[in-house]
Amino acid sequence: MAKLYLTALVLVCFHYFAVSDFQGDALYAFKKALNATSSQLGDWNLNHVNPCSSWSNIMCNGNNVTAITLPTMGFTGTLSPEIAVIKSLSTLNLEGNYITGGIPAEFGNLTNLVTLDLGNNSLIDQIPSSLGNLKNLRFLTLSQNHLTGSIPETLSTLPSLINLFLDSNNLSGQIPEQLFQVSKFNFSGNKLDCGNNSRWSCDSDSTNSGASNKSKVGLLAGPISGLMVTLLLVGLLLLLCKHRYKGYKGEVFEDVPGEIDRKIAFGQLKRFAWRELQLATENFSEENVIGQGGFGKVYKGVLADGTKVAVKQSTNYERLGEMLLFCVKLR
Repeated sequence: MAKLYLTALVLVCFHYFAVSDFQGDALYAFKKALNATSSQLGDWNLNHVNPCSSWSNIMCNGNNVTAITLPTMGFTGTLSPEIAVIKSLSTLNLEGNYITGGIPAEFGNLTNLVTLDLGNNSLIDQIPSSLGNLKNLRFLTLSQNHLTGSIPETLSTLPSLINLFLDSNNLSGQIPEQLFQVSKFNFSGNKLDCGNNSRWSCDSDSTNSGASNKSKVGLLAGPISGLMVTLLLVGLLLLLCKHRYKGYKGEVFEDVPGEIDRKIAFGQLKRFAWRELQLATENFSEENVIGQGGFGKVYKGVLADGTKVAVKQSTNYERLGEMLLFCVKLR
């Protein structure tokens, strides 16, 4: 029984190191092909048997490598086909480097791959038709490279593909019609049969541009209409206040000649003799001026009963030479 247990333990350990070894070897070869400098991926060391234990930019499920994410690292080398032995790989992201050469046909062996992003590099040659073997692939980005030739018909057989970006390359020829059914695609910036001379748009986003613009107009129309209504209401309110201000008389007292004894029915009016206002304002002294408008000066004053008033001396331009005095009680 002990021998059986020991044999099983040895087999488990052998499997562990065997898996670690072939993944580590493939990753190290991948690193060398990328021309990684001493400061890049320094912890990808063959002396560390298991890459899942300490290697950076690696994700694992148990001891199986599932993701390699190396965007914008500045690599200037090529893509090693040896990475294709890691069948557990689901994500390979090398976007935004300076990688040259072609896409290895061996990448078609990564049958668990879900995301392949090689955009914004300097890749050349054709897109390998072997990528049609990636039945789990959902996101394929090869934008902004120097790829040539036609788009492989095999890409149209990928059942899970939802994002396909092949823009800004040197691709030519016809696009497999099935690829226009992908949720998001972009074939612009090539010599492909799409665009103005085709019933197909080169970019999935441009197909809904009309509806998008309408929705944007609708979104803007609401706030703009609300703002215009608000401004209109504010304008009407200001106009109303100005009208009421002009019509407001307040407590106005008008000087009436002493020889006129009839009652003046202008609301709360009170008659003052010229002499009373002279005394209240110290004979309209300049020291008592508290304001001046376009039609005369305003004086402060104190009546005989101690009431503080403001007296407006105004010229009536309809009857030149006639002086009008307005006396307002101050609180």
